[in-house]
Amino acid sequence: MKHPHKSPAAKPKRINLALQGGGAHGAFTWGVLDYLLEDGRLEIAAISGTSAGAMNAVALADGYTAGGADGAREKLHGFWQTMSDAARGSPIKRAPIDVMMGYWSLDRSWGYQVMDAMSRMFSPYQLNPMNMNPLKDVLESCVDFECVRHCDSIQLYISATNVETGKVKIFDSRLLTADMVMASACLPNVFRSVIIDGVPYWDGGYIGNPALFLFHSGSDTADIVVVQINPIERKGVPQTTQEIQNRANEISFNSSLLKELRAIDFVARLIEEGKLDEAQYRLERIHIIENETALMKLGASSKMNAEWAFLTHLRDLGRETAASWLDRNHADIGKRSTVDLRRMFQGIGPQHHG
Repeated sequence: MKHPHKSPAAKPKRINLALQGGGAHGAFTWGVLDYLLEDGRLEIAAISGTSAGAMNAVALADGYTAGGADGAREKLHGFWQTMSDAARGSPIKRAPIDVMMGYWSLDRSWGYQVMDAMSRMFSPYQLNPMNMNPLKDVLESCVDFECVRHCDSIQLYISATNVETGKVKIFDSRLLTADMVMASACLPNVFRSVIIDGVPYWDGGYIGNPALFLFHSGSDTADIVVVQINPIERKGVPQTTQEIQNRANEISFNSSLLKELRAIDFVARLIEEGKLDEAQYRLERIHIIENETALMKLGASSKMNAEWAFLTHLRDLGRETAASWLDRNHADIGKRSTVDLRRMFQGIGPQHHG
């Protein structure tokens, strides 16, 4: 069935996708991807993904290689459904009052409270001596990594943090394994570090959430679409232990993205001023798909909520957000940024009072 917005003669515009991590909130990204794949007005050249973003990326690449856009949509649906099925017996679920009130938060869940308290007192090396990770089982059962490694039409960049050096590691998509994706999603207070070729790795969010610099030399298009699920701004002062921890994590996991966006703006400024040769330095066009208003209300604990009703709620929210974003911005893709980076970073420099 043809999408109502798509003209049969229109050639899809090529974009790079940058997918953030954020636990179960990655289902919002699933919805965005599902809509973009169905709509057909954009063509994906490359994907940079971290944590849940990395999982979405490999599921999409696997499905796309085997069955095009429809195959990618089917594979994403299957991945999230399998994850929800695997979590069905978990004690980490909403309290009955929250189910009744329609709240997605796990703040009143005894299972979540126990897990949260234990992760603050004991390390995963003490709590999980067998190093069991049900998420890896889900990933391996859903994603054919042989297929991912042979994905030629979409370039994949999966990032993790080297524990020893603190530097970002980008895994080669032609050698990609489930362990590499698990390294990208390894929260150190929940899981042991993932060892690859003798090197320990943690979640890529600490150093690249997601990494953008790869697109400059690794992709033929300058349009970068960031699917953002971690709020950059949050009004008010966090006061509970959980609120403080959550906000500290949001700041930490957004800092690398903000630094890269600032660098892109700096290069753009130098090109505009004639200080850099545009033939050597590409002017990147930045676009952001986000719904901070809706995601901010959900609370940090809901990132652990794998109920199918919640995941499909987020998927539908992602689809709606992507649909309205694409209708508003499609004409600008390939021509200009739809995010005013200069305005975003106004007021960051030192203030001079005279």
